[in-house]
Amino acid sequence: MTSLSQISTRRIPGLQRALLGWYGANRRDLPWRKGCDPYRIWLSEIMLQQTRVAAVLLHYYRFLKRFPTVHKLAAAREPSVLAQWSGLGYYRRARNLHAAAKVIVQRRGGQFPESAEDWRSLPGVGRYTAAAIASIAFNEPVAVVDGNVERVLRRLLGGAPASAELWDAAEALLDRTRPGDFNQAIMELGALICLPSEPRCSDCPIRSYCSTRGHEQKSPPKFRQHKRQQSYLLARRAQSVRLVQRSRDERLMPGMWELPQVLNPAAPNQQLFSVKHSITVTDFTVNVVTGRSRRGNWVQISRLQRLPLTGLTRKILRKAAIIQ
Repeated sequence: MTSLSQISTRRIPGLQRALLGWYGANRRDLPWRKGCDPYRIWLSEIMLQQTRVAAVLLHYYRFLKRFPTVHKLAAAREPSVLAQWSGLGYYRRARNLHAAAKVIVQRRGGQFPESAEDWRSLPGVGRYTAAAIASIAFNEPVAVVDGNVERVLRRLLGGAPASAELWDAAEALLDRTRPGDFNQAIMELGALICLPSEPRCSDCPIRSYCSTRGHEQKSPPKFRQHKRQQSYLLARRAQSVRLVQRSRDERLMPGMWELPQVLNPAAPNQQLFSVKHSITVTDFTVNVVTGRSRRGNWVQISRLQRLPLTGLTRKILRKAAIIQ
């Protein structure tokens, strides 16, 4: 059974000091780290689920500008929330965020939960997210295990620890006087140093405590990316473009707006350009054509930024210089 036996209790304070010292000198300057505002920390944690930091930054600022408080978010219509989320993908996150904001405002009088246990009662908040918010915003001494932390712990401990053992190890290592900083430090270590394929062990502040120094069993091979081609129609007249709204019953992106898909590429359409787009394990080559279509509605360009557009549609409209 994997344990912390190779890191004696006496050595854990040294590991904590080394990691926190490294974090203080090397942490990234991210907007949600400026203070302990639970709304901003919560928003960042939801946006960062399955999404890279670089992709989140622009959307984070834009979302906060439109919904600067939980009260503004709770009062908003769902299409407005989805419009600001557009481009981040995994839209269920936005719907859960909106639903949770309503719970906080309508049932809790605008007061945020302060414990991880209470955070988990909100829509879209799981064990990791609840612990991250509670420790960073409210200094609750509760550990986190996300993908980055799991990788650090597996290398640190060696062997093949089960999920429950990883959470136990994270709790044992946690600096209980600075839980928020420690949790961010170990996540940052996984993001910047303890990388999946080529860990930078020589730069690691806790390498002397590590069992593997980056050597571990190889991860299972990644799924092979499938390649597909699709065609969409970009029809424009005056100051309008033609869009189609996805059904509310759709499994993916219900209610979102998109360009009409061309199901018969042999139709007499004029090719405009192509874009690349990826969704999970599928890489799409998307051909954008112009022509006629009776599907959908003419939508004024001035309204586009307020509509919940699919990420692909937003990408195409930007390439066509219709929106910024």
